[in-house]
Amino acid sequence: MRETEEHQALRRTVSDFVDNEINPYVDEWEAEGIFPAKSLFKKLGNLGLLGISKPTSAGGMGLDFSYEMAAAEELGRVHCGGVPMAIGVQTCMATPAIARFGSDFVKNEYLAPAIAGDSVACIGVSEPGAGSDVAGIKTQARKDGDDYIINGTKMWITNSTQANYICLLANTSDDKPHLNKSLIVVPTDTKGISLSPKLNKLGMRASDTAQIFLEDVRIPQRNLIGNEGDGFTLQMLQFQEERMYIAIMAIKSMELCIDSTIDYTRGRDAFGKPLLDNQAVHFRMAELQTEVEALRSLLYRACDAYLEGENVTRLASMAKLKSGRLSREVTDACLQYWGGMGFMWDNIVSRNYRDMRLGSIGGGADEVMLNIICKTMGILPSRKKS
Repeated sequence: MRETEEHQALRRTVSDFVDNEINPYVDEWEAEGIFPAKSLFKKLGNLGLLGISKPTSAGGMGLDFSYEMAAAEELGRVHCGGVPMAIGVQTCMATPAIARFGSDFVKNEYLAPAIAGDSVACIGVSEPGAGSDVAGIKTQARKDGDDYIINGTKMWITNSTQANYICLLANTSDDKPHLNKSLIVVPTDTKGISLSPKLNKLGMRASDTAQIFLEDVRIPQRNLIGNEGDGFTLQMLQFQEERMYIAIMAIKSMELCIDSTIDYTRGRDAFGKPLLDNQAVHFRMAELQTEVEALRSLLYRACDAYLEGENVTRLASMAKLKSGRLSREVTDACLQYWGGMGFMWDNIVSRNYRDMRLGSIGGGADEVMLNIICKTMGILPSRKKS
């Protein structure tokens, strides 16, 4: 991924926004268990940051995905995981399929306001009984005249309590699991939609997450994204941008942990010298930074391949897997060198320790990434026919 002056200018814009509009308020939002998505997204929309790679016809910048990656990497400087994750839901999880496959009506009605920051989007895929197993979802959308009648439950939905609409995956036929699903835009103010209280999560505390219940929710069929029955395929395509976003967002969060730990151990004396002067400590910091750089290179390579129109399922899955596991390694190692202070709630390393643990679960668990990688390598065990 070769950066131009335009990439660097975009990075500066995002970095300044993080410093001025997000980080000063993170502690407050963490304590409250929610951040003001509508007002913050409007500020992002005014700067064009919610439509970097979206079409200009819908108000986006029309840039390629490398600019989205550059912005996502800078969002990793946020002093919590919940806010950049919520932004990523808006830009790289709930809207890519609308931008690529939505009708003019769907783009005008739902994509354009999301890009402008006038609406908040969420993605409705996971369910209480189907997280990484997307094919196993049970939510049904039954045709009734020109409408769909939707019944089901969605779980762990980021932005849900503030969202204006859901990019919802539902079963629209009785066909095979990979052929019976469709993506449908569902406004959250529609009759029959209700929410659970905010979920009490281990980390990502500033991000509002809830369960969504849909009971006889009537939605016009014109809210369909793409063709009926293509939902599973469209969601798998949407996952590639999501997984690259998740992985690159972790880069600067890990570097923040490393840099903070270097500063802490340099100023913390033990047994007559700074902790950092111990070879075990400074060698470990060098080792972790090397791993982070290797992940960054993998992500830049995946982005280049994506821009060339290649299938990046394998590289994106590898990056997602490596990011989740490396985040756990970095935060755990750094927390150890903070000693008792690392076990306290209010420091950047313990917060990242909690927040970044989701990287191995959300957007497809590590085990799902491994299964995908094995499939691309041709080493999955063959299934015996009963």
